[in-house]
Amino acid sequence: MEINVATQRILLFSDQITAAEAENKAWDKKLTSFDAVSKVTSFFSRVPDNDFKLIYSEHRYQPFWHVAAHSKYVYDRTADYQIPASGEEVKSITLDGQNFDIKNGHYHLSVTEHCGSEENQIVLVDGVTGKFTPELSKYLLLSPQEIKGQLDKIVPKNSIIIPPQIRVSAIMRETLSKMITGIQADKILEENVEVTCIDLYYHPVFAFQYRWLSKNKEAIIEVDGLSGEIRSGSRLFSEYLGRVLDQNFLFDLGADAAGIFIPGGSIAVKVAKKYLDTKKNKK
Repeated sequence: MEINVATQRILLFSDQITAAEAENKAWDKKLTSFDAVSKVTSFFSRVPDNDFKLIYSEHRYQPFWHVAAHSKYVYDRTADYQIPASGEEVKSITLDGQNFDIKNGHYHLSVTEHCGSEENQIVLVDGVTGKFTPELSKYLLLSPQEIKGQLDKIVPKNSIIIPPQIRVSAIMRETLSKMITGIQADKILEENVEVTCIDLYYHPVFAFQYRWLSKNKEAIIEVDGLSGEIRSGSRLFSEYLGRVLDQNFLFDLGADAAGIFIPGGSIAVKVAKKYLDTKKNKK
């Protein structure tokens, strides 16, 4: 089997709104970030703005993986067709100069089937939660910048770069397990699996943490740096502020390759060599 692996890329989306615009959006919707009981009480009496305080804010880049794969199989196999006769009175037939007896109302014809199948897999995985998130495809319509050097040299100094919490090897293992399938064949003419895309995207998010002073409660609201969409947040990432991302670690699958693929040691060896060769060329 031949497996071709695309060049791994890191792509960065730039902010489409400013920090000030994001902060104004968040402040206008700050009440939506608190729990339902607190919001219900606000309907009975208007909560003044001075009852809220912004206690923390961050600008971060969140990762997601985009992996795409394509498989193609072309092969021949023999099969025995059972074809019904036109009636009970038919005892035998002649087809292309050959005689066939009728058994149980059928004649049996040995043939060679020429087969082919193709399959595509497109996977989008949130780099923080590790969950498959198809809605991330909305970002693929935009135009990110491909990072050739170090990511931390390009993003603003006080921005946070969150490392992916899931390795791409795990994503590829699951993706390719669906593509590398056993086929019943007498002759395999073509058997290819191509990983057409291994991209790590970073998209900007503004996050603001508010304290509701009279209720002594805190909540987080997030503003998408691309669309301006507002949503409640669940956590902050201040622990990654100032940390440098190890980009070699992100795509160094050489150590993992032996265990990535389903049966067939030869497959694993080929893919491992592909990654190791890629790594050597970078040095």
